[in-house]
Amino acid sequence: MFTGIVEEAGRVEGVRRGKKSTEFVVRARKVARSLRVGSSLAVNGACLTVVSNRKGLLRFDVLEETLRRTNLAFVRAGDRVNFERPLRANARLDGHFVLGHVDARGTVRRFARNGTDYVLDVAAPASVMKYILEKGSVAVDGISLTVARAGRGWFRVWIIPHTRSVTNLRTRRAGDFVNLEADVLGKYVEKLLTRGV
Repeated sequence: MFTGIVEEAGRVEGVRRGKKSTEFVVRARKVARSLRVGSSLAVNGACLTVVSNRKGLLRFDVLEETLRRTNLAFVRAGDRVNFERPLRANARLDGHFVLGHVDARGTVRRFARNGTDYVLDVAAPASVMKYILEKGSVAVDGISLTVARAGRGWFRVWIIPHTRSVTNLRTRRAGDFVNLEADVLGKYVEKLLTRGV
């Protein structure tokens, strides 16, 4: 369980395709100190398991299913990725409940400065859009954001300068893929209402 409050944007050091999985190696300065083999870490919002931690270099084995659903399939050495450690049971919940189970990839339609803030428009598939509502929550690359507007096949969020500066959003451009996770509460409500009980 995560909150969507990104702790650090780290650098991808290497990606190697293997027969059983794809190996990701990333550099993390802040979060690596508290991680050991077997620890979970949200990377661009996708929950991955640390298989090696050597002097701030974290290694993960990423399965084909994860690559199929996420933008990790397009990550290359030098790219920035967002990191968040799991929520502790006694911690404050500053964002919203984020599971680290990415629903789908979205595409940046527009990311532009508007005064001192930034506006981000994301095209999303119907499987995600059915849970998007104005003033509701959505995780974009693992970042907890509030929906400002929902259109047909797209939604808008506003980004404060701090969020842009401490996450991978500072490198995002129109056409880039982003990981999307809809609010899990909407999914449970839908399941209960359509179960026929």
